[in-house]
Amino acid sequence: MQVDWPRFREVIKDAQNIILTSHIRPDCDALGSCLGMAKILEALGKQVRIVCGQEVPPNLKFIDPTNRIMCINKDITAEELADADLHMILDTSAWIQLGDMADVIRNSTYKKIIFDHHLGEDDIDAELFKNTNAEAVGRMAVNAAAELGVELTAEIATPLFAALATDTGWFRFASVKEETYLAAAKMVNAGALPSKIYGQLYEHETVGRVRLRGTVLARIETELQGRLAHTFILPDDYEKTGAQPTDTEDLINLALEIDGTVFAVIFVGLVDGGYKISFRSRCESGANEVATEFGGGGHKAAAGAFIANDDFEAVQKQILTHVRTVLSKEFSKSQSPPKG
Repeated sequence: MQVDWPRFREVIKDAQNIILTSHIRPDCDALGSCLGMAKILEALGKQVRIVCGQEVPPNLKFIDPTNRIMCINKDITAEELADADLHMILDTSAWIQLGDMADVIRNSTYKKIIFDHHLGEDDIDAELFKNTNAEAVGRMAVNAAAELGVELTAEIATPLFAALATDTGWFRFASVKEETYLAAAKMVNAGALPSKIYGQLYEHETVGRVRLRGTVLARIETELQGRLAHTFILPDDYEKTGAQPTDTEDLINLALEIDGTVFAVIFVGLVDGGYKISFRSRCESGANEVATEFGGGGHKAAAGAFIANDDFEAVQKQILTHVRTVLSKEFSKSQSPPKG
C-alpha cells in the first residue's frame, strides 16, 4: 500500500486545527514522527497539538525539549480537543495501542486519518494514508514535507532522524534501502546531528537500565540448535534493578546478537498487569505473522503482542509452543533433500 499524496494534500489543505496522536509505550518513531509532522504542518500555518495516551518516557524526553507532547487526562481533557477539525493518528492502526486516546477518537466528530507503515488495521473509521513498504513513519514524514512544499529545518529533521534511525536499528535492519539513506542525507543537510542524537539515545544509560540489561542477558535461553533465543522480564524486576518500565525498549535485540540466532522473543511483564511480547526475525518466518496469532502485529522483522494474563509460565508456554512449531516447520523444509 502506498500513500495517495494528492488526496493527502487535499485533506491537509482543508484542515486548520489538527491533533496528532501515536501509540502508548511510545518509541522514537512514534514521538519523532509526531514532533516532525507538527512542525511541517505549522509551517503551513496550521494549529497543531500532540496528545497521546501516555507521557513521554524519561529516556526519550530529549526528543521533546519544549515538552509539547501532552498526555490526555493529565495535561489536557477531551473537551478541550473538541474544536479540532482533523485528527491524525501516526505509527499505529490499532485501537489497543491508543490507550486513553481511543475513547477520545471514538467519541469525536471531526475527520480522522491514519498515517502509518504497519500491515493491517482496525476499524477506526479513519481514512488511510499508509506505506507498508516504508521502514519508518519518520521517513514518510520526510516525504510528506516534500509533497506539502515544506523545506526541512533542523527542528523538523532532528526528531525525524531519530525516528528513522531507531526504527531501522541505526540503519542495520533489512528494511534499509536506498531511499532510507537519501532521506537521512536530507535530514543531515537540514541540520540533524547523528552523533548527538546517538549519544542522547545510547550514551546516557541509567544504572537501572544497565542492571536490567544484565538480568535479560542472564536469562537468555536458546533452542532449535541456537536459532531461537528467548528471555524475560518479570514485573518485580524493575524494583530489584532500579530500572523503569520504559527501560525495556530494544533489549530484545540483545538476543539477536548471538551467532546463529534468527528468531528472538522477549516476555516483558507490565506493572499494571499482563505481558508484552516482542518478536524479532531474520528468517522466513515473519515476526508479524507470529504476533498476529496473539492479536498483535508489526513488521516481518519486528512485531509485538499483548497477553492479558499474569501467569508468566502459562504465557511463556503458550507463545513458545507456537513459535517452536512455526520455526520447526521452516527449518525442516530448509533441510529437506532436493527433489528428483
